[in-house]
Parts: sequence; C-alpha cells; structure tokens
Amino acid sequence: MEISEIKVSYSNSGASKVKITNSKTAYDLVLSHWNLELIEYQEEVKLLLLNRDNTVLGIHKLSKGGTSGCTVDIKMILAIALKCNVHGIILIHNHPSGNLKPSEADKSLTSKIKEACKIVDINMLDHLIISKEGYYSFIDENNLL
Repeated sequence: MEISEIKVSYSNSGASKVKITNSKTAYDLVLSHWNLELIEYQEEVKLLLLNRDNTVLGIHKLSKGGTSGCTVDIKMILAIALKCNVHGIILIHNHPSGNLKPSEADKSLTSKIKEACKIVDINMLDHLIISKEGYYSFIDENNLL
C-alpha cells in the first residue's frame, strides 16, 4: 500500500529585515506591497508573518475577492503561520470603498482568528483595514481584546 508523503518546508531568502514597531510601520510596509491600481477596485487579504522580535519574515497573499467581500479561511491562516514557525501575525485587508470602519463581519472574523491563534500559541498582533489614504488598526482602537 502506497501513501503520499507530506513535505513541510520553510525558506528565508535573506531579504532585508523590517521590524514592526507600531501599526503605522505595518501599514507603510504592506502598502508598498499592494497593487495601488486595484486597492479601490478589489478586496484583498494579506498576512504579515513575524518572528518573536516582530521582524517580518514575509507577506503572504491570502485571498482576493470582489468589490465588497473576500473569503478568509482561518484554517489556512493557521497552516501558513505554523509552517513558517511564526510568533505573531498581522491580518491586513482593504476596503475598496475607502471606508475604513470595520464591518460586523470584520469584527467577528478578527475575534475568531485571535481565538484560533491562542490555541496554537501564535499572537494576533493586529488587523489593519487599509486604503490609499490611511488605515484602521484594531489594536490602536482597542478592538483586539
């Protein structure tokens, strides 16, 4: 009987190291990795992966959606975070409308991800909603309890 072998790998290409010290640092970094021609057109979700020192290990493009929503699979977030052996994550998504106020769905998703991360000893450090002009930080607004 033959079964498939599962391989888990991690590679750090030696890219420059950026330390996240606050939500503004995270926003500036992720905005520089966003297609600004699509930020007001299509919702997208990315995951910022950090080590214990809050140094960025990488950015993962998690999901793309339509003009008003995007599917986020919590299981995928945990799989990516565990594979990369991260200490913390920051979830980032844009609102094509430019409205930075979190929806009830945004709040609920944030709560679920934070709880899931606790189980596997990963810190959810923030959730940013971004636009070209600015951002909303769940941690800065005391909504990441």
